[in-house]
Amino acid sequence: MNLLGLHHITAMASDPRANFEFYTRVLALRFVKKSVNQDDPGTYHLYYGDYIGSPGTALTFFPWPGLRRGRPGSGQSYATGFSIPAGSLEFWQERLAKLGVKTEPVTTRFGEKVLTTFDPDGLRLDLIATNEADPRQPAPSEDVPAAHGIHGFHSTTLGVVSPAATVSVLTATMGYRLVATEGHRTRYTVGAGGPGTYVDLLADPALPRGLNGAGTIHHVAFRTPTEISQVEAHGQVARSGLPISPVIDRAYFKSIYYREPSGILFEIATDQPGFTIDEPAESLGTKLGLPPHLEPHRAEIEAALPPLTTKP
Repeated sequence: MNLLGLHHITAMASDPRANFEFYTRVLALRFVKKSVNQDDPGTYHLYYGDYIGSPGTALTFFPWPGLRRGRPGSGQSYATGFSIPAGSLEFWQERLAKLGVKTEPVTTRFGEKVLTTFDPDGLRLDLIATNEADPRQPAPSEDVPAAHGIHGFHSTTLGVVSPAATVSVLTATMGYRLVATEGHRTRYTVGAGGPGTYVDLLADPALPRGLNGAGTIHHVAFRTPTEISQVEAHGQVARSGLPISPVIDRAYFKSIYYREPSGILFEIATDQPGFTIDEPAESLGTKLGLPPHLEPHRAEIEAALPPLTTKP
């Protein structure tokens, strides 16, 4: 299977405005797309990432106003890791403290310093000061210098009770390979490796069973370069015995979905066409983007959505 690493990660939120403020103002990610949940068009789908929401940088949200708080745990993607430059943790500690954002004490993971923080819904976010080269460029920001900015994903942490079946899917079906083990955590990588490719399995018996809701992750999407490689991946997953969706055109990428044995929803998404197909790069996120099949219903969709004024 031809996978390049993480494509995007989609989580659930309760308040679109608070979500927008946190990711653009606090973490200094760029708001690159305001769209809708294509399976529930009365709900936004909000995207944050680098300047153009490149694959491997886009954290996205379904914000259902008033959604009850979930509980991160096993059977879920438990935490999202962002790649920041080595030596940037002090900057982020000071920034988050000044803004009144909760953090946990700095820890060390596979030889790298990790600062854990939480968004307004309690979504667990790990800022990982990586020792590895990460050539991806942070989104431009007036408040966060590029020398300290978020470069994109570093890793996703999957909470599992018994990892063997999940390991088999990652390695035998998806082509991931073992990197290292440390305590309850085992790291895998794919493709060229490095930040943006890592999947950590956390088999910690102290983890509670995860409950879906605001502050939890809906699904993890993996990158494949082309529609041809996606069709090949579809065949490999199907042959492994896992039920898998047909290819679904999401306008900005094409997607296939399946659940690994612990119940975590995986997606394999194409790199192209990207978020600039319906907005120029310089004004991404300034209008409501709809896929072609929903465009005829724009007026009723806009009327049903809660107000959300955004700036690029």
